Amino acid sequence: MEETVSFECLSEHQKYELFMERIEAGEKIEADDWMPDEYRMTLIKLISMHGISEIMGALPEKEWVPKAPTLKRKLGIMAKVQDEMGHGQLLLRVTEDLMKPLGKTREDIMNDLFSGNLKFHNVFHMEAPTWADAGLIGWLVDGAAIITQTNMLSASYGPYARALKRICAEEVFHAQHGEAIIMALAEGTKEQREMVQASINRWWEALLMFFGPGDASTTGTSKQDITIKYKIRTKTNEQLRQDFFSKYIPRVLSLGLTVPDETMYFDNQANKWIYQQPDWARFKQIVKNNGPKSQERLKLRRKSYEMNSWVREALGSGS
Repeated sequence: MEETVSFECLSEHQKYELFMERIEAGEKIEADDWMPDEYRMTLIKLISMHGISEIMGALPEKEWVPKAPTLKRKLGIMAKVQDEMGHGQLLLRVTEDLMKPLGKTREDIMNDLFSGNLKFHNVFHMEAPTWADAGLIGWLVDGAAIITQTNMLSASYGPYARALKRICAEEVFHAQHGEAIIMALAEGTKEQREMVQASINRWWEALLMFFGPGDASTTGTSKQDITIKYKIRTKTNEQLRQDFFSKYIPRVLSLGLTVPDETMYFDNQANKWIYQQPDWARFKQIVKNNGPKSQERLKLRRKSYEMNSWVREALGSGS
C-alpha cells in the first residue's frame, strides 16, 4: 500500500512546486493555505496599497461634498465617498489575514502609510479644484480603476478575488456618477465646457501614470511580472493602459473634448495607441508623498486616525 507523505514533511521546494501546480490549475489560494513568501509579500503590498488608495481616494471627493451644486449631486458624491471608504476597510481586512503569520496588524499598515513605507495611488496626490475634477475622478479615474481591477477578478488569491467582485460592481456606479457630471457640464455653457477641458488637461499625465511604468526592460521593474507569474493578474501595465485608451479616447472626443497630446494616434498596423510618455521621474516623486496634495491629505488621515483611537481601544478591550 502506497504511503502518503504529509505536506509538513515536504521540502520548501516541493511545497512550492505543489503550490504552483495549484496556481496553474486555476485553484484559489486561501488565507490559511501554505504560500511562498514572495507570493505573500506581493499580495500584502498590492492589496494594502489598493485598500489605502481607496481610503485616500475618497479625500479629493470629500472636499466637494459641501460644495456640490445641487442636493442630488451632494447625495451622490456622499454615497460614493462612503462606498470608497467601505472598499478600503474590506481590503485592509483581507490584508490583515495575510499579515497575521508575520505578527503584524492593521496598525502596522497605518503606521507604514504615515511613515511613507506604504504608498497610495499617484492620482490621489493631485488637486481637485473644480466641480469638473470631481466628475472626472468618477468618470476617468474610476474608469481606469475598473480596467485594472476587472483584470484581477480571477486572481489566484481567493479572498482578494471575492472582494473585487463587490468592489468592481460598485465602481461601475461610480463611473456612471462621474460620467453624468461630465456630460451635464459638457452640454452646458461655454464656461462649463472649458472647465471640463481644463480638468482633462490637468489630470491627463496622472491618468497615464495610473497603470504604472510599462516594459520592465526599459523601467527596470519586474513587479508586474511577479503578479502575472502567480496569476494575480493577466495583463501588463502597458496592456491595461492601451485598454483604457481604446475605451475612453473615443468617449472624450465624442463630447467635443480633446486630450492634451498632439502626438497621440492609433497605429492600425501595430494595433496600439502611440502617445507621449509621462514623466516617470515625477511619478516616483509623487508616490513618495511629494505630490501637490500629498502632505495635506496625509495630515488629514493621520488626524482622523488619532482622533478615533478611543474607538479602536474600546473595541479592543471588549467594552
